[in-house]
Amino acid sequence: MRVRIVFVLKNRGSYVPFHHQFMLAQMIKGILMKGEVKEMIDYSFFNFSGLKGQTKVSRKGLLFYSSRVTLVISSPNKQFIDYFLSNLFKFEQIEIGALFLKPESVELEESVSFDDSIKFICISPLVLLNSSFNDSTAKRFIQPETDSFSDLLYDSTIQRMEETGSFSEADLKSFYKFQLVPDKGYIARLTAAQKKFARIYPVFDQDAKYEVRGYTFPSTLYAAPEAQEFVFHCGLVQITHKGFGMLDVANSNPSTRVLNYDFSYA
Repeated sequence: MRVRIVFVLKNRGSYVPFHHQFMLAQMIKGILMKGEVKEMIDYSFFNFSGLKGQTKVSRKGLLFYSSRVTLVISSPNKQFIDYFLSNLFKFEQIEIGALFLKPESVELEESVSFDDSIKFICISPLVLLNSSFNDSTAKRFIQPETDSFSDLLYDSTIQRMEETGSFSEADLKSFYKFQLVPDKGYIARLTAAQKKFARIYPVFDQDAKYEVRGYTFPSTLYAAPEAQEFVFHCGLVQITHKGFGMLDVANSNPSTRVLNYDFSYA
C-alpha cells in the first residue's frame, strides 16, 4: 500500500537540498525509534519519495512556495504504515532542511493492476550496489542496457523477496523472468543535451557517510505480476528504506488515484 502524507508548510519560501532523501531517511528513522517497538524500528521493507510541492530551483536547493507539501511512503505491511503514522502525528512540527512541516492528513493511493510488463518512471534513483564507509564500489557506473544491470536488479529483488518470508522456494524459482529495459530514447536525449541520468548520492548509516551511484530514467520492467507488485510497494534494488528506488507507473497521474484512508490522527 502507498499513502500520501500531507504537511502544512509553516515557512513558505524555505528550502531543502536538491537531493534530500538522506534527511527524510533520518526523520523516518527517528520517528520509528520514538515508538520504541524494535521490530518496527528494524523493518526495512518500505520506500518513500522526495518531498513534493510547488518549487523553484535556486542555488540553495529547492525552494518551496506551496502552502502544503506531500510525501509518499509505501510498504506491503499496513501495520508498519500505521505504526509510522501514529508516531508521526504525535509531533506538532518536524524539520526537513529549512522546512517547518506540520502533519495534516493522510491519503491512500488506489492500487494499480500488475501485468507481465509495466512501464515505470523513477520517483527516486535506483541504486544497484550497496556500500559502506570509505568504499567506492557502489559508485561504479554500469550501462543500463547491459545484462549486468538487469542481473543485479534480479538478484537483489529475489533476495529481498525471499527475506520477507512471504514467498515459497517454488514461487521464487517461478520469477526467473525479470528484465528491465531502459527508455533508450530518453537516455539518448539526455546524453545529447549533456545532462545526467546517473549521479553520486550521499547516504548515512549510524552517522557514517558513504556514497552510491543512482540512476533515474523511465523503463519497462518485464517480470511476474508478483515481482512487479513487490518492487512497486518496496522499491527496486538497494537501500530502498533510505529513499531510493521508488517507482510509479508511467503515464499515470497518482493524484487521480487517491482514496480516503481510515486512520486516527489522535
